[in-house]
Amino acid sequence: MAVTHLKGNPVNTSGDLPAAGSPAPDFSLTRTDLTDVVLDDFRGKKVVLNVFPSVDTPVCSASVRRFNAEVAGMENTVVLCVSRDLPFAHKRFCEAEGLDDVIPLSEMRRHRFGDAYGVTLTDGPLAGLLARAVVVIDEGGGVVDAHLVPEIGEEPDYSRVLALLSAGQDVNVCTASATAEHSRGFDEDDPCDDGR
Repeated sequence: MAVTHLKGNPVNTSGDLPAAGSPAPDFSLTRTDLTDVVLDDFRGKKVVLNVFPSVDTPVCSASVRRFNAEVAGMENTVVLCVSRDLPFAHKRFCEAEGLDDVIPLSEMRRHRFGDAYGVTLTDGPLAGLLARAVVVIDEGGGVVDAHLVPEIGEEPDYSRVLALLSAGQDVNVCTASATAEHSRGFDEDDPCDDGR
């Protein structure tokens, strides 16, 4: 069990988030068209699980908007916005906001996601809903990073997630060479970070 906070008061979760380096637990969640998806449907892509209590609250809706804006230009990356809201609420919100670069998903049918990821709130006023957390999963289904936001009323650390998503995508890397004049970033005349 882990602990987060709601307005400064400790709130327990049903377990711990999966550790970095472990396989991401499978899940079955429901889209706005009432079809179900599983984790394997996204294999080969980087997956961000943006988990939150309800899209009908200001901080949760802000996180959906922000992730929608941040991933709009990213290739091979999907953000799954997961809560226990009904698919109709997700659909209404995303359509009203014009958000189509995130995938809203509901845990309405099987309440297994929250336990598998350790994010079901077990006490406090929001007991039964999901805590605010972000999990980054690589193309092979492995957990790269998972963090429980320490205060439910605060937004997640977007810069942390974006840094993980962009890692390895920068083509401006130094090449190995025995001579300094050939050790440059691709398509750049500037020296490498190590001074070569």
